[in-house]
Amino acid sequence: MKLNKIYLGLIFSGAFIIFSSFIILKQKVKPTLFLIGDSTVKNGKGKGDGSLWGWGSFIESFFNSEKINVENDALGGTSSRTFQTNGLWGTVLVKIKKGDYVMMQFGHNDNSPLDDTARARGTIKGIGMESKNIYNPIKKKPETVYTYGYYMRKFVADIRAKGATPIICSPIPRNPVKDGNVALVDDSYSSWAQEIAKEEKVAFIPLNQLIKDKYSALSANEVQAYFTEKDHTHTNEAGAKINATLVIEGVKAMNSNKLKRYLK
Repeated sequence: MKLNKIYLGLIFSGAFIIFSSFIILKQKVKPTLFLIGDSTVKNGKGKGDGSLWGWGSFIESFFNSEKINVENDALGGTSSRTFQTNGLWGTVLVKIKKGDYVMMQFGHNDNSPLDDTARARGTIKGIGMESKNIYNPIKKKPETVYTYGYYMRKFVADIRAKGATPIICSPIPRNPVKDGNVALVDDSYSSWAQEIAKEEKVAFIPLNQLIKDKYSALSANEVQAYFTEKDHTHTNEAGAKINATLVIEGVKAMNSNKLKRYLK
């Protein structure tokens, strides 16, 4: 009888361990939403360095943390090219697993020179397959530079190869206040981002247009209050929070994308 009790005890203990392990493993496989982009997604360490904020710093609060992780891997100063060629994309890609999501926003720095001695981060304009051989003065070696569209397509292909879901955001507009007026203009990179998303059948958030629609209903002083005084590109905390809410509006509007089911 005593041996039977011991035997039963071992069985129940084993069952409990297996059940507990199953629960732990189940918790570990929740998906992750990765954010990649430039300083308008995450400035510095994402803690408001110099009063400059990116919208990615405020996205996590909209999602149910029990169901999904949010990781902001954007880095200021990068373009769609240098995020890849400087090894940043590789460090993110190895973490991506089946069922994850990757939201990207590039364009602000792609308009830079291809081979200057300051950054050498620009891409060829457009979404074609053109390329140009240059000498990269920073890396001190030859490099073949491609179009904005080429690098965006590579992000998409890499993400899909991991069984994850890519989402493209058009880049936020720069400060549109000029001479006391709100002067909203079209942005080539916004259009190109949308074209790539359509071509690749990727979920698209028209962030540039959503923000411009918001600005169009405001006065110049109200719009200016969303931007830092240090330059004409970066938002302050208030501006970044507004942009984050508009990203979430875009997520909610994506009919065929399952990311919205993780929202609070």
